[in-house]
This record gives sequence, C-alpha cells and structure tokens, in this order.
Amino acid sequence: MGQKLSVAQARSPAWIGKEVVVRGWVRTRRDSKGGFSFLELNDGSCLENLQIIADQKLENYESEIRRLGAGCSIRVEGLLQASPGSKQATELLAHKIIVYGWADPERYPLQKKHHSFEFLRTIAHLRPRTNTFGAVARVRNCLCMAIHEFFQNEGFLYIHTPIITPSDCEGAGAMFQVTTLNLADVPKRNGEIDYSLDFFDRPSYLTVSGQLEAEALACALGKVYTFGPTFRAENSNTTRHLAEFWMVEPEMAFFELEDNVELAERFLRHLFGRVLERCPEDMAFFRERIDPTAIETLERIIESPFVRLSYTEAIELLQGSGRAFEFPVQWGRDLQAEHERYLTEEHFRGPVILYDYPRQIKPFYMRLNDDGKTVRAMDVLVPKVGEIVGGSQREERLEILEARMAEQGLEAQNYWWYLDLRRYGTVPHSGFGLGVERALQFITGLGNIRDVIPFPRFPGWAEF
Repeated sequence: MGQKLSVAQARSPAWIGKEVVVRGWVRTRRDSKGGFSFLELNDGSCLENLQIIADQKLENYESEIRRLGAGCSIRVEGLLQASPGSKQATELLAHKIIVYGWADPERYPLQKKHHSFEFLRTIAHLRPRTNTFGAVARVRNCLCMAIHEFFQNEGFLYIHTPIITPSDCEGAGAMFQVTTLNLADVPKRNGEIDYSLDFFDRPSYLTVSGQLEAEALACALGKVYTFGPTFRAENSNTTRHLAEFWMVEPEMAFFELEDNVELAERFLRHLFGRVLERCPEDMAFFRERIDPTAIETLERIIESPFVRLSYTEAIELLQGSGRAFEFPVQWGRDLQAEHERYLTEEHFRGPVILYDYPRQIKPFYMRLNDDGKTVRAMDVLVPKVGEIVGGSQREERLEILEARMAEQGLEAQNYWWYLDLRRYGTVPHSGFGLGVERALQFITGLGNIRDVIPFPRFPGWAEF
C-alpha cells in the first residue's frame, strides 16, 4: 500500500514514481478502444481533477469500473507517473480500485456540466461537489484563517460572545425570538405573555451582533475580536441579505475613530492578499468563469490608497455628479448601493472610507460629534458590493449614551450592564464588523450572497 495523498498532493510532480493511494468522487469516465478507461477524480482539496488510468486487466474492470459515473466514490491504489498531457503534471496508473459508493446516473442530479445557481441552491447538500462551490468553500476557509491570523498577529484575544441575547444591538427590532413556551397555548398574565414561565425568564433572541458583549471584554482585556454566526429577521429577499450569516467583530479599548479606520484598512489588505497568495487556482477559476476582474479588483484594493471622505462631502459630490439616481441623494438619508458604487467604481475607482454620518440614521452606541448632528461612524466601501466594513467609535460618555438610548426608544434598564461600562473606568473605544459572506461576494464576483454560504437561510427557506 502506498502513501495516502489528497488529489492536490497527487497532482504535484514531487510524488512521481511513488506508490500512492487517493480517494474521492468520480467526475467523469471515458473508455478507450485500447482496453482501458480514464477517470477524473476529485476530493475537494483542489479545483482540478486527478486523471486515473484503469487498465482492463484490473479484476473488477468489467464488473465495476466500466459502470462508474459521476458521483461514485472510490479508492485508488497505484503508481503516480508523469502525464504526457498538457493539462496536468501527473496521472495515476491504477493497480487497484475499490468502489465505496455508487451514484445512480438516472437520479444523481449533477450529471450535466452546467446547472443554474438557482437550481444548485435546491440541492445545497450536493453543490459543494461542483467546481464553483468547491472553490467557494476553499476561498471561504482561506478567508477565515486569514481573519484569525491577522488579529492574532495584532495582539488581539479571540473571545466568544452569546448567540442568545435579551438585547437588540442595532435597535431595529428585526430579531428571531427564542422561546420554550407552547406557541399553541401561550401562557398569559393580565393579557400579556407571561415570560416568567419561559426558559430565560424574559424575551430572548438570536443575536444580530456580538458587539455589545465584545465591548465589555475590550474594556478589560484591551483588544478582542469575536467571530461567529449572527441573525437578522428582516424580510429582505435580495441578493445582498441572509437571515443567518457570519460576522467578525473586533473591539479595541483606547482606539479613536482614526485608529479604527487604519486597522480596518490594514485588515482588508491582509485578507485580500492572503486569498490571492493561497488560492491562486480558485481565483483564476473565478476570473475565467464568474468575473473577469476578480483578481484585478483585489490587487487594486491592496495597492490603492483608501480615500477618506466625510458623509457630508460624499452627499455634495453625489448631488453634483449630474447622475440621475433611482434613490434621491439627500443629507440625512442613508446611502444606497447605487451611491456607494458610483463613488467606488466611477468617481474614485477604488476603496472609500466614509465617516461622520448623521446621528438619526445610526445606532445609539456611536459617539456623538461636537456638532451634535453627526456621529463618529465609518463605513469602508469597495467596488461591486459597496459597504464591506461598518464601524464606529463607541459613545463612552454615560449621560450622552443614556440620552441617545432614550432618543431611539430603548429601555435603559435592559442595558444596565452596558451602561456600567461607562460608570466604572470608561475609556475611548472603537470597533467594526465585517460580514464574511459580503466579503466573499466581493472576492469571488458571485452575484448572490446565497451562493457564498454552504446552507443559506432567507425568507421562506431553511431546507437543509
């Protein structure tokens, strides 16, 4: 028995002349008149397949090998040799092939080479076997590893914040409620739901963000980051929204807005550089099949200066652009994707960091500026997707924070512990959030966010 290798390893000339074992799923089989078959094998370790040569002298050639088709799983033992073909450096001359599992060609849904992304979402359990979604998975893995690498190298502590929470970080109310109450017979007291009988003794929800809890840890540990799933119950059936998605959220004590901006810029350069460095084959695939500018766009972000622009300056620029936007441009309104893309793709042709947004369109926790009209918010905008990072300097002044909460209709007693951070040793602090799926959309060029997460959750869909 030879050395067990992945397909990625077996494609390397370093193993030529060695007896090896590979395992995976058959992509195609082609029979030759010369009495042997060519199998294309993939195990998910890389984009390209490994060519297997199966001679008719193998004992199960007629009974099994000639029946193999797309989706069948096999183990191959044989001699790795140089390939005379130009498409691969190596090929495996099989000495033994064991079939682990069959896939009925009449029922296996990945027989065709091309399927629509809409169809593949209905078989999310099988779509990772396609080239596109295998590449997405590998780039996603690289991105997540680069996130941890960056923050660990920057001296951050990786912390875990709750998934179940009684508080609404964003103040928007679009949250999934968590309860053990019998919904067919909800207990009530004085006409209202009796939450004293619920598991947590109060209304509880799936978190929209780990930020508030991360602030508590930053105000003791200095620099921290949380990285996990977050949930929003917005009924947004668009290409940019998911009900469940992954967020990385750093929080830093003693950081003001400019420190936050510089960290976010450094962070994005690191992420995109690592993807280009470690996933060249997959990125070449996305450039060829999905977006011809995929690699060029990342390279431009890495090399370009990030333009700093206040929200007010951005509004003036947009109003003076002469463009007829679908959504009117007006100070005090949030920018839409078309506005963000105009700034990044047409005017500046590169990344833009907007800051100092109107107080009325931002959450209560963002630090109020001295003008009383704007808060120390920041958004990093990039071509194709618009906002990719959002953050702010947090409000560290107790009285102003309490006033901002009242302004947005929030009950202060529900945030008593958050207010305590301002009572006991308050400090300037900042943070931001990056949605992994939004970043992956930008990196891969895929048009729908449902195609960059293994099992998407969106209105009306939680199949798998």
